[in-house]
Amino acid sequence: MALFESMLTLVVVAILLLQVSRRLAVPYPALLALAGGLVAALPWSPQISMDPRLALTLFIAPTLLDAAYDLPPRSLRPLWIPLVALAGLAVVMTTAAVAWAGVALAGMPLVAAVALGAIVAPPDAAAASTMLGRFSLPRRTVTVLKGESLLNDAVALLIFATAVGWAQDGSLEKLAPEVALAVPGGLLLGYLTARAYIVLSRPLEGTLGGTIASFAGTFTVWVIADRLHLSAILAVVANAMTLAHHVPYRQRARDRVNTYAVWGTVVFLLNVLAFLLTGLQARSILSHLGDGQLDRALEFAGTVLAVVVGVRLAWVMLYNRLVNLIARWGWYDQPPSLAQGLVVSWCGMRGLVTLATALALPEGFPERDLIVLCALAVVLGTLVAQGLTLGPLIRLLRFPTDDSLSQDLTFARGALLDAALASLEDKDGDGARLMREIYERDRAAISSGRHPREASETAQLRRETIAAKRRALADLRRGGRIDDDVFHTLEQELDWAELAAALPDELELAES
Repeated sequence: MALFESMLTLVVVAILLLQVSRRLAVPYPALLALAGGLVAALPWSPQISMDPRLALTLFIAPTLLDAAYDLPPRSLRPLWIPLVALAGLAVVMTTAAVAWAGVALAGMPLVAAVALGAIVAPPDAAAASTMLGRFSLPRRTVTVLKGESLLNDAVALLIFATAVGWAQDGSLEKLAPEVALAVPGGLLLGYLTARAYIVLSRPLEGTLGGTIASFAGTFTVWVIADRLHLSAILAVVANAMTLAHHVPYRQRARDRVNTYAVWGTVVFLLNVLAFLLTGLQARSILSHLGDGQLDRALEFAGTVLAVVVGVRLAWVMLYNRLVNLIARWGWYDQPPSLAQGLVVSWCGMRGLVTLATALALPEGFPERDLIVLCALAVVLGTLVAQGLTLGPLIRLLRFPTDDSLSQDLTFARGALLDAALASLEDKDGDGARLMREIYERDRAAISSGRHPREASETAQLRRETIAAKRRALADLRRGGRIDDDVFHTLEQELDWAELAAALPDELELAES
């Protein structure tokens, strides 16, 4: 009961802080992590401990599947060069630089320094997405950042797993075959489990059990990969991308709406709890460090933060200039501009992966307290310093408007309307004529660059009549003229009708 009460308290605190972050335009992860640290300082604060392996599985697996589901391989294929530079080389260089600092400046064992480097190396582009969503950026830049957030986690966690295995076994020779098998084995496992899930989940379509099965399947993939010493990250990513390719064609609308809503809520809740739990770790860490040790630890954490930010800034800008130089020789198409390079280099906020990986360090691991403290400092430092300055930087650079997404949407909407009109060609009657008139008006609205529901007087009237129905339904319930079961049935019907008539920006949920 104490654990439940502690978690409930954290959730209530998070709800209040999310409102503060929205009003102050502060990245909510930074505010949550700071709050966790402040709560930890209170003498009556809850003592919450979690199994290290559970922390990694619980927080990372569903977040990865949620991100990978929306990013198909065909979107990443044309961007393989910047993705290799960011998700591969940048992670390796950051790990090496932080490891050197750990050995040279803090006297850490090499294995602990490498683990620290792997923990703080992968930026979490999802942490930047809240800020980026408020600005108009080149579509290609946003796609690169999303792809990086998927692939750099796999590289960093592979290095992390190697370091932990090295500390436990004391030899890299035993680990070499295992590491070589981890990447292809994880990809194959993810693909096979996705194909199996597609077949086995068919009886669950249209049920709440189907939504639960999607979570169970995700965690099962991770656990199996972990047991087989394969890359659990790549297994989940491959699983999600395979599902995303096949499932939408056979999933019913109601299942999809329900599943997306549940997944979005759960993933956001896990993010919230991860930041708060990591902040609570600060209390036990600080209690283990004396005054002199604490000063040195905080000084080293600041150094790690500077190294992490500096390496990304230097490497991204060097890559940017090299690619532009190569493009002048005709060997590279669509090189990134200097402004794009600056934004990408400054989108190095660390987030959930860094926190969960730090929590996943086994008890007794060399310099565990110092590593967790450095991870928390890097997350807070990057979220506050970079998160708060990213918006002004984007406004200062004044990117030209990228309307490629709206153009693609206009084309696709027109194609769908053409298909609908074609299906009515051989049909007569008042209903068919009415539908043709509606679709023709929608076609004209799309041609003028507007969404059909924005230009449609019928859609506007539908929204107004639905609002009138809601008021009447509430009056019937308050007057005791209908029971609650009737009220909720009609309320659900109005919900679906309202979604069908809603404007596009009314369908999105804000994270904070």
